[in-house]
Amino acid sequence: MPQTNNINRRIVLAARPHGAPTAETFRLEETVIPTPATGQLLLRTIHLSLDPYMRGRMSDAPSYAPPVAVNEVMGAGTVARVVASFHSDYKVGDLVLSYSGWQDYSVSDGSGLIKLDSSLIKPSHALGVMGMPGFTAYVGLLDIGQPKAGETVVVAAATGAVGSLVGQIAKLKGCHVIGIAGGVEKCKYAVEELGFDVCLDHRSSDFPQQLKAACPKGIDVYFENVGGAVFDAVLPLLNLFARVPVCGLIANYNATELPKGPDRLALLARTVLTRSLKIQGFINSNYPERHDAFLREMSDWLKTGKIKYREEFVEGLENAPQAFIGLLEGKNFGKLIIDVAE
Repeated sequence: MPQTNNINRRIVLAARPHGAPTAETFRLEETVIPTPATGQLLLRTIHLSLDPYMRGRMSDAPSYAPPVAVNEVMGAGTVARVVASFHSDYKVGDLVLSYSGWQDYSVSDGSGLIKLDSSLIKPSHALGVMGMPGFTAYVGLLDIGQPKAGETVVVAAATGAVGSLVGQIAKLKGCHVIGIAGGVEKCKYAVEELGFDVCLDHRSSDFPQQLKAACPKGIDVYFENVGGAVFDAVLPLLNLFARVPVCGLIANYNATELPKGPDRLALLARTVLTRSLKIQGFINSNYPERHDAFLREMSDWLKTGKIKYREEFVEGLENAPQAFIGLLEGKNFGKLIIDVAE
């Protein structure tokens, strides 16, 4: 059923998943469209962002943000249009970046909304290259990774919303860039379209050997999006004073127990010590003072063609659960967005 003018479809968390989410994790509901009061506005969702971090919000384990409550709407960034307004700062027709979640309509008092600049090439860019994923790549690489010309930068999930930008920014800084992705097609895209020097398929049986051969001078910056076997291959190649920004661990998001095999914590700790490594997790909201610089530089890079960005659109709010399940399995190619309405 497409979006209508008289029904609010919403997708709620039906149950906390144990392991990988399934169709039963979500429930599609139909409710009345909310009515805005004085000082409020009604938003109609146009684009809905799907991102790996949402898997963490489905769990009630302690994290940097509160979990989604069972039977509540799944949270998400959205591009929305104002369709009714009793708020002096917004008029009908305005496009805004909001956090309306997986639903057709929502009411806002204006808190946290950002009016979208008409100079945006595409409104959907506010959810990707000019939004949270772009800012994550920017501050993670430049502020924590601190790449220097001539250094070797390795990035996992190299064709994803964040990784694709990390590699391109590293190239702009004069680095030798090695991407890691899942599949021949993605690796080809990273090299031929994004300009990476090399891209390796982590599914290859000899992936660790390929990575070692591709990094004869070792690794100076490793941008961590994945974890698991990819990090195991990276760890022995990290150079003295290497930097490891950690923004995601998608290989472990559906895990229900610690990985099998020997305890490698002592190996990690020894490597951190003997090679003076800097391994730092980060949340992009910790860097508000960098946001203006990000917007200026990324906008310029995008408009001048120095940065390329790929989006994958899935039509229909009802298809969000299956698209999200596929995202966690690496089936998407670029920034994944649900087209909720025209």
